[in-house]
Amino acid sequence: MTLAQRAGPVQGAGAPSGARARLVLLGCISHNAVLHSRASGMLLFTLGINHKTAPVAIRERVSFAPDRVGEALRDLVNNAGVEEALILSTCNRTEVYCEAPKADVNDAVDWFGRYHSLGRDEVGPYLYTHNGRSTVQHLLRVASGLDSMVLGEPQILGQVKDAYRRATQAGTIGRVLGRLFQHTFAVAKQVRTDTAIGASPVSVAFAAVRLAQQIFTDLGAQSALLIGAGETIELAGRHLRQQGIGRVIVANRTVENALRLAGELGGYAIGLPDLGRHLPEADIVVASTASPTTILDRATVEQAVRARRRRPMLMIDLAVPRDIEPGVAELEDVYLYTVDDLEAVIEENRRSRQEAAAEAEDIIDTEVSHFMGWLHAQSAVPSICEYRTIAEGMRDEVLAKAQRMLARGADPAETVLFLARTLTNKLAHGPCVQLRRAGFEGRQDLLDAGREILGLTPPEPQD
Repeated sequence: MTLAQRAGPVQGAGAPSGARARLVLLGCISHNAVLHSRASGMLLFTLGINHKTAPVAIRERVSFAPDRVGEALRDLVNNAGVEEALILSTCNRTEVYCEAPKADVNDAVDWFGRYHSLGRDEVGPYLYTHNGRSTVQHLLRVASGLDSMVLGEPQILGQVKDAYRRATQAGTIGRVLGRLFQHTFAVAKQVRTDTAIGASPVSVAFAAVRLAQQIFTDLGAQSALLIGAGETIELAGRHLRQQGIGRVIVANRTVENALRLAGELGGYAIGLPDLGRHLPEADIVVASTASPTTILDRATVEQAVRARRRRPMLMIDLAVPRDIEPGVAELEDVYLYTVDDLEAVIEENRRSRQEAAAEAEDIIDTEVSHFMGWLHAQSAVPSICEYRTIAEGMRDEVLAKAQRMLARGADPAETVLFLARTLTNKLAHGPCVQLRRAGFEGRQDLLDAGREILGLTPPEPQD
């Protein structure tokens, strides 16, 4: 339902013109003020939990499985007084965006707890809420990667688009949220285009892959050997796969963990005792284990280099203590980088992203104002529709009289003049009466508002 529909039925053409026009002139002022307040208050709100406010043990309890989001959205709309809704649920956040002019955010909070079988005291301490302008600003920051665990990460925008698609399929996106999220997608794209927020890697895993891309122009023709199966190696493996790496070998002390990760990456697994045998196959080696001693010594790597017939090998040691013996760096055709080498690049990139984030915040502030301007303008829609209906009624009434005059043989020029004068008088009568009344009552505020609405020039100052 649109804001115009919520305002109630529009009066028909047969309404008394003068009285209706006077009411419309007053109504345009008072009705706009009421809906302006609603548009900037609880008309639009969000509630949520994210990685900053809640541990994973809580976040996993309030997540929404993708195949249950549509059902949850319809339940929310039917039972919490919400007219439009969208649910964004990722590993780091669960947020509910609502358009609900007749509901309170507490109704949605109660629904959120009930849906996940959690009491208010269980979920309340971790929840945050935004309304009006704050909601718009929060969403733009989320979609632009400014509220992410890794500043500027691009995946969140795709997740927001998926959430919008699911809400659209569930039928819970209307005029307000539809406009808000389309605006959000455009702003997030602008942030990516106009700033360097996502230009530089800020994790050692991603930095390692970026380094590999600089050394090997075609990763699709290369093989990667990943030593370890922890989070850092998993991230490096996922980044390599996204960039089209040709083959992946995962080596780990616990072969079961190597098998699990290799299965996810489309590679194959080996145990650490087999490293020497498979090392010559690797163009790229990324190591990150918790071993207290080195995993690869100089002699083993030197033997692998000879077997590779001097084809270059990139080795990236992300472990502390180191997994690869430092002397390996002295071998020809081997390029060895440690976590310290990458950290300097990452710190510089992190500063670059922070500078870009400041630029992005300026863009977002401007775009929040643009959207709020559109939202506030919707409060005028009922008054505009009503006044146009009244004016069209006056037009039809005068036009019918003019047509009857022509049918009786009246002079066409005189008939046109009659139509113009009569319609002008009808349209001007109500506002003129109301302006005179405002002057009689000393209502300068109403006079000023009337002049602004009617597009009149400001009065000359009196001495």
